Amino acid sequence: MRIISSIRSLLPVLVIFMVSGAAFAQIGIAITLGPPALPVYEQPPCPADGYLWTPGYWAYDYDSNDYYWVPGAWVEPPEVGFLWTPGYWGWGGDRFIFHEGYWGPHVGFYGGIAYGYGYSGEGYEGGRWDNGRFFYNRSVNNVNIVNVHNVYNTTVINRVNENRISYNGGNGGINARPRPEDQIAERDRHIAPIAVQTQHMQESRANPQMRSDNFNRRPENNVPRPPNATHAADLQPHPRPAPPNTGNAKQDQKYQQQQEKLYAKQQQDHQKLQQKQEQDHQRLAQQNANDARKQQVEQKHQQQTQQMEQRHAQQSERMQSRQGPGRGRP
Repeated sequence: MRIISSIRSLLPVLVIFMVSGAAFAQIGIAITLGPPALPVYEQPPCPADGYLWTPGYWAYDYDSNDYYWVPGAWVEPPEVGFLWTPGYWGWGGDRFIFHEGYWGPHVGFYGGIAYGYGYSGEGYEGGRWDNGRFFYNRSVNNVNIVNVHNVYNTTVINRVNENRISYNGGNGGINARPRPEDQIAERDRHIAPIAVQTQHMQESRANPQMRSDNFNRRPENNVPRPPNATHAADLQPHPRPAPPNTGNAKQDQKYQQQQEKLYAKQQQDHQKLQQKQEQDHQRLAQQNANDARKQQVEQKHQQQTQQMEQRHAQQSERMQSRQGPGRGRP
């Protein structure tokens, strides 16, 4: 029994090395209990040019018979031009099966799961390779343009906070199938998760706080928003509010319309301020401004960003107070 237990404890690691080549998206581990909803969390800043974002996911530990959360991480790809296709859980007819993620020249099928930060469920909109350099889409990535200059800005609709469903197929799962381009990506040369990703998974598995039974006790499963963010681009959009549930359908519909209106207004405020601050940076570059002028503008941006965050927090608090007890889902 001790030998069997040891083998089981190694399964999440061994499975990474047992699947290879073009068939790397094949079955990993299989269980009968579906994974929890995806948590809402903030992406840490990109540490340096050349790192790519690999989103967080639920893994499973047979020893504890529980899922554990593997946080998203910035990782250097194994080859220039390679992108990350996230792993995903899918219903296999009588159990949930984990399909391992992989590196390749194109992003393939990952179950339609909206992991966020460029992974909207289909393809990848967080950045692109161009002449051997990776360019970051700042609308979905936490990138400091002082350190990383190869950036662009294309608006991406972030659907991760609309449902947070973490598996494909089955009862309540995402109903998505591979597109033709996903099937082409499947035939590419693939590389398994690299050593730093395996180590990251092992560290998460060893951390009791990452277990689903502990993790889900945390309020909203959120990492706090940066308290001293300098730019609007440093902040990811606020999570979409959960539909109210007061027991009065007509009243709930009215509250939800008010919530959606406020949410849309706050998103618009965020985008306008981000665009204005980026225009300031462009002017500074064109004027070849000195350090003193740059610092003055950065201080102004930080004040603008913090004032917006404070205003949005007050607006949301007033909205919630008007809805009264029982406004959220049980």
